[in-house]
Amino acid sequence: MHTSKYDKFKALDPFFDIVLKGLDGLVDGNHFWDAVADDAVFEFRYHFPGWPHRLESRAEYMRALEGYGMHLHSADGLVVHMTRNPRVVILEYEVHGTARSTGKPYDNRFCSIVTIKDRKIVLWRDYMDSLAPVQATSTS
Repeated sequence: MHTSKYDKFKALDPFFDIVLKGLDGLVDGNHFWDAVADDAVFEFRYHFPGWPHRLESRAEYMRALEGYGMHLHSADGLVVHMTRNPRVVILEYEVHGTARSTGKPYDNRFCSIVTIKDRKIVLWRDYMDSLAPVQATSTS
């Protein structure tokens, strides 16, 4: 049986796959984590209890996602916007899955503004529908 150093993130594969599809030809790496620079900065432009607003490295983002509470089964709706700055790409996409804590469906929309340098992601600014995870994890 083949195991990957990223097996613990398997529940996020649809997210990783759609991002790499959107950045095809712009970044190097066979997995999302391989396409991220060690010193990349991640900004989350939404307020969700327990989730940071900013992470300062690839390792920090990896640690944060180890406890991700959703199991994704698909991602779609990809729209790629190239900007006037050839280093900046805007990705729109949707993810679909199940909340681990409740078993409820999870469907969310994202807009991620990605800055690339030397074929690696160096800045990730993320926007999402903040109500979607609340609805999926609510027990009422």
